[in-house]
Amino acid sequence: MEILRDAHLDYATASSRQLDGMSAEQLRAYRLLIVPGGNFEEIGNSLAPAAVANVRNAVHGGLNYLGICAGAFFAGNSPYNGLNLASGVRIPFYAAEARGVRKAAVQISVAGSPNIEEYWEDGPVLTGWGDVVARYEDGTPAAAQGKVGNGWVVLLGTHPEAPDSWRRGLRFSTSGAAARAHASALIATALNATPLQHY
Repeated sequence: MEILRDAHLDYATASSRQLDGMSAEQLRAYRLLIVPGGNFEEIGNSLAPAAVANVRNAVHGGLNYLGICAGAFFAGNSPYNGLNLASGVRIPFYAAEARGVRKAAVQISVAGSPNIEEYWEDGPVLTGWGDVVARYEDGTPAAAQGKVGNGWVVLLGTHPEAPDSWRRGLRFSTSGAAARAHASALIATALNATPLQHY
């Protein structure tokens, strides 16, 4: 929320209960829905199936969507009441998860920009959907974008918005401020449905 405040963007927060009570038409009154990190199973299972359908319909109708980590998993064909915005793709964990890594400083290459290190925690790899705008070190997609109906969707496997407190105990070659500037740019592209350069 600090990044939204710094960018002078008006925003509202909503609980699962509040989302359950909103129609697709009410959701479309907003320009962007940001679903942050957390536990994608809990996110999906905390919403009624009708609410998930309303969000999906709102995105198809023109609501833009930014899914960060768990929000990206939730956007896929998740068995936990997922949005299925990614054309039936079930979004998997990044390979570090299989090696037992839970948190890391990961280097990503951003199309048209210098490489940057960002905070990663149990995040996805975005293979199989959209235009790839950033890659992990192993070349797999760390961020993707694409049109879903009339909505614009941006999905992230990392946490560029991470405050410095999340980064403690990990070694980064780039600053938290640089990562948060990247987060601000990603929010702007999602809000304005402006495609980023991609691979």
